[in-house]
Amino acid sequence: LRCCTAASVVTDGGGAAAAADERSLYIMRVVQIAVMCVLALTVVFGIFFLGCNLLIKSEGMINFLVKDRRPSKEVEAVVVGPY
Repeated sequence: LRCCTAASVVTDGGGAAAAADERSLYIMRVVQIAVMCVLALTVVFGIFFLGCNLLIKSEGMINFLVKDRRPSKEVEAVVVGPY
């Protein structure tokens, strides 16, 4: 490494400063990739659990509607007729 005076750092052409900048850019890029992976996984799991929740709720609503519904008189006549 060269001498660490202020003049050599400014006129150096980027020896040690470029290495530090390159390292910080690498770290920044890795952090950005990690954050994007975490956000993507959060969105994927959020959509998955929301879909499961809606599926469970819709199944419960279907069961509720089927139990609550009474058969009409025409259906009873058709069902009772052949017996």
